[in-house]
Amino acid sequence: MTYAETLTHIFALGRFGIKPGLERISLLLEALGNPQHAFAALHVVGTNGKGSTASQLSTLVSAGGYRAGLFTSPHLISFTERIRVDGVEIAEEDVVSLAERVLAAAPPETTFFEIVTALAALHFAEAGVELAVFEAGMGGRLDATNAFDGLLTIVTPISLDHTDYLGPTCAEIAREKVGICKPGRPIVCAQQPPEAARVIEAQATLLGAPLYRLGEQFDASWQGETLSYRGLGTNLDGLRPGLFGAYQQGNIACALAAVEVLAQAGFPVAPELYPAAVGEARWPGRLELFAGPPRLILDGAHNPAGARALAEALAGIAHERLFLVIGVMGDKELSGILGPLVPLAERVFTVAPDLERALSAEALAACCATFGVPVESAGSVRRGIELARGAAGPEDLVLVCGSLFTVGEARGILLSRDFQLFRG
Repeated sequence: MTYAETLTHIFALGRFGIKPGLERISLLLEALGNPQHAFAALHVVGTNGKGSTASQLSTLVSAGGYRAGLFTSPHLISFTERIRVDGVEIAEEDVVSLAERVLAAAPPETTFFEIVTALAALHFAEAGVELAVFEAGMGGRLDATNAFDGLLTIVTPISLDHTDYLGPTCAEIAREKVGICKPGRPIVCAQQPPEAARVIEAQATLLGAPLYRLGEQFDASWQGETLSYRGLGTNLDGLRPGLFGAYQQGNIACALAAVEVLAQAGFPVAPELYPAAVGEARWPGRLELFAGPPRLILDGAHNPAGARALAEALAGIAHERLFLVIGVMGDKELSGILGPLVPLAERVFTVAPDLERALSAEALAACCATFGVPVESAGSVRRGIELARGAAGPEDLVLVCGSLFTVGEARGILLSRDFQLFRG
């Protein structure tokens, strides 16, 4: 098969939908010779900040001289973004050859995400990866990445999202997330809502797992434009993160604390290497700035907590007026996403990314209009960007947000690259 044919085939596995469980992925990995035994896995779970945290952690590990793998989802533009070794995306020809082997070994009704998880494990094993960072897909306890025996788990901020699958409360969602934690293995935890924090603490006690909490055992704070870190045994000032946005302080702090913990597991990274690695980390689609005029920012905030963090970050970005291009999925809780952002805008352009799950631009426009801000249904993402750029002045700011799929399509347009659409 060609690369395009391979993607068509594995994307078609989306017809099996989301089917939580570890039976199929475990059988698949065993049929492939258990490639996950060739490297040590590091888990990243949570609701917001998973990708940024995972990217920062893999950059730190790579800076320490270890061959580092990174598995994330979804991709923004290209499928190859999901699987990286030392920051380099998997080659298209490797996707083809590995997918052929994985598909041949897969049990019936193996899902898209399980196929890709196994493909990543096989690639990491054959590429000589020593430490692999795995971002969980949605939950944790029944997520395919839980098939790996993680050395540690980072729990990023938990909030309401995917409630149909994970439960209607933060406590229930937290219970699903920390189901990925392993007995006796450290847990590095971001600041959490009280109900989620209680669940995480109880799980750590049950597993006999050391728990390191942001704001207690370690912390970070902004000092003007630089970040200060107070860690488990390392203190650093004057850090200049490559990850843009005030809210990144917690993500960076958790990654730094995790690297300190890794030393106890036999994978030390010299603290003098931390500053450069913090400066090198990048994560596209999260407060990603495109030069103007007018300047344009992409951000994948797609739930209430993410929208609030984005609104706070915008306050630190100098601009005259804000023009909002927004597209969301039809299964999202709209008021929590729109409430922090729409009132900030001079004008809103609603769009629908090219995905069946997307809420129509017209329906979204009707919701945005209730905030008393001028709204126009632009239809496509491309048209929304064109209209916003045309309306904005040189000192204004255009923000494209509401969904990673909206942002991915916009990024493809801005970079003149083909956008490989898939939700999983």
